[in-house]
Amino acid sequence: MCEEKKQGFFRRLVAGLAKTRDNIVSGMDYVFNGFTHIDEEFYEELEEILIMGDLGVQTTADILDRLRTDVAEQKVKSPSACKDLLKDSIKAQMLPDENAYRFETERSVVVVIGVNGVGKTTSIGKLAAQLKEDGRKVVLAAADTFRAAAIDQLKLWGDRSGVDVIAQNEGSDPAAVIYDAVAASKARNADVLICDTAGRLHNKKNLMNELGKIDRVIQREYGEAYRENLIVVDATTGQNALNQVRQFHELMHVDGVILTKLDGTAKGGIAIAIEAQMGIPVKYIGVGEAIGDLQKFDADRFIEALFETGATASTSEESEGAE
Repeated sequence: MCEEKKQGFFRRLVAGLAKTRDNIVSGMDYVFNGFTHIDEEFYEELEEILIMGDLGVQTTADILDRLRTDVAEQKVKSPSACKDLLKDSIKAQMLPDENAYRFETERSVVVVIGVNGVGKTTSIGKLAAQLKEDGRKVVLAAADTFRAAAIDQLKLWGDRSGVDVIAQNEGSDPAAVIYDAVAASKARNADVLICDTAGRLHNKKNLMNELGKIDRVIQREYGEAYRENLIVVDATTGQNALNQVRQFHELMHVDGVILTKLDGTAKGGIAIAIEAQMGIPVKYIGVGEAIGDLQKFDADRFIEALFETGATASTSEESEGAE
């Protein structure tokens, strides 16, 4: 991605995290600037703000433990000097993953899971469009056969992006769709096969059986391909998103998370909680409706955008506009 595109997305990320930033950072600014010295009340105020931002109790405790250690080791006395230390402590909870996007460069099968309504099919369409733009040949499998709307929506994304979609009728066996899609991917020499699946957590046994059949078909028919399982969760649901990751991970190993709708929530801190508590990397985030608003997750840029002030963001936009 060129630097101009990166900067453009950073502006959208800053804007998309506005609600979370108002919820977290405005309170932090009060603590950093309102307290005259670092004491237990100072830490308690930070703790409340972080928990309210949906970082979760355990993640918040880990962040503050590191902050306390850094403050003591560096002999920091002023609360205002703690801001960068806090940012470093939050970043320490995030997961570096050098192989996070291996599926983009190898012959791969990506199975996408998640409950209905989180933006799963839309995320698949956006990801497919971006891979196609990068020169990869993509095939989509419409294996969410429980809903006709999901099949139609995936076909619409396929038409829009110029990507082949393998589908059957509503109510068909999802594993049969995957079988056909694997065969099509091989015949068409596709680089990436992305599989949409149903997500009905209210019936875990049936879902587990369904995902198990899909898994067996892929292993038997396309075992040579690199395998990736991604879960899509809605950031606006906060801790419930974390619970969904945990429940699906029990049913099917999850390699990464696509976190949608960050622009509509004050709970963007859930991205930090997912990585810290589950040990599963957030790989993509969505901060808008456009195809380009689904982007690879960069922890450093995320934290910088989270702490970006309105004045700084405006200055950054003006300087970029002048260029």
